[in-house]
Amino acid sequence: MIKKSLTLILFACSLSLVVQGQDNVIDEIIWVVGDEAILRSDVENHRMVMQSEGIRFSGDPYCIIPEELAIQKLYLNQAKLDSIEVDEGQIIRYVDSWIEGAINQFGSREKLEEYWNKKLSQIKEDQQTIVREQQTVQQMQRHLVGDIKLTPAEVRRYFQSISPDSLPMIPTTVEAQIVMFEPIIPVEETDAIKARLREFTDLVHSGEREFSYLARLYSEDQGTALRGGDMGWQSKGYLVPEFANVAFNLTDPRRVSNIVETEYGFHIIQLIEKRGDRINVRHILLRPHVSDKELNETTARMDSLYMDIMADKLTFEEAATYLSFDKETKNNKGLMVNLNYESNNYGTPKFEMQELPPEVAKVIDSMQIGQISTPFLMMAQQQKEVIAIVKLKARTQSHRANLIDDYQALKTMVEDRKREELLRDWVAKKQKTVYVRIADGWRNCDFQYPGWIR
Repeated sequence: MIKKSLTLILFACSLSLVVQGQDNVIDEIIWVVGDEAILRSDVENHRMVMQSEGIRFSGDPYCIIPEELAIQKLYLNQAKLDSIEVDEGQIIRYVDSWIEGAINQFGSREKLEEYWNKKLSQIKEDQQTIVREQQTVQQMQRHLVGDIKLTPAEVRRYFQSISPDSLPMIPTTVEAQIVMFEPIIPVEETDAIKARLREFTDLVHSGEREFSYLARLYSEDQGTALRGGDMGWQSKGYLVPEFANVAFNLTDPRRVSNIVETEYGFHIIQLIEKRGDRINVRHILLRPHVSDKELNETTARMDSLYMDIMADKLTFEEAATYLSFDKETKNNKGLMVNLNYESNNYGTPKFEMQELPPEVAKVIDSMQIGQISTPFLMMAQQQKEVIAIVKLKARTQSHRANLIDDYQALKTMVEDRKREELLRDWVAKKQKTVYVRIADGWRNCDFQYPGWIR
């Protein structure tokens, strides 16, 4: 995306300042918010992104998108004043994932470049700018709104203020408990992985191969392998402890760390740069591969446990607490907790079916409350194959929201409404203090915020 910083003096001299785009189409400044310009190409880029992702417009995109960009400028302006920062490593990972998905969608890198009429490096740079600004805006919004604390009385008043027909439909949700067994990896397999990583280390130290070259070819962390193992800037709290302890003790970018074992597999690490309490490293990840023999043996162990539970030799909850390898659930008697930030059920044991791991959802779909599944194969969060059994603890069928069953969902709705009101008031006030100019031909719109034209 082309970005221009523009002073008001330059703007007064000429609103028709143009730049030559890659496709030889004349670009132009269509809005100015503060000292930031919005270009026609900005609007086109956003329209193409939304179109490629299947997002539909509720009105004229050439009215909706410029206003959205203008609102974003207001937040970005305030973020500069308030020194709001975002995690660059997270931005890089998100964009790399987006690029990978876009290539899969279009069928090849060449087709993606043809669609955008840009090289992949430029597409990636543009997307990093977009994501960086979006995350800055979100961070700024959280900063402006702060923690919204509601009393039960406020939630009750909201519930009573709307007609029964206007109450939202709550999708079917389930609560489930799980026990997982991880296949035992033979010592020979881990020894072979360690030998491979030591071989990589020797190649780097001897100068025969670059660490980044080996990471692209062999690392099983797909998100970073595309970048030669580069993990981007990270703080210690974002890394698993075993990895962080080694990474933050590296001092020589020419050297490779000893082998590090984490829940994700085995790593070697190379320092790129360190700044205060943040670090940028490369890594190569190799995971042990589970053979059919180990999977069959683990399934047999789980079968035996399943039979013991069904024979009342122990309860499902006892099995989860004392025998399950899953750290996320074993201290909660196997109860799964929804960790999807975008879900209304975040932090609760309630899941909509599409929020569950697909293997779990498939099994639970036909189960009765209290029923325990037979063992099945699933992929755990660490990309490990495990054998699991689940128990369906509760199912709440789709229904209109009510205070007894859906207090948390209604509370979230009231919080969202209050948050939107606070941000809407802030934008309306901010409009009055920031210089805004809209070019002819871009003003005849039914804007969400009428204060742009004055």
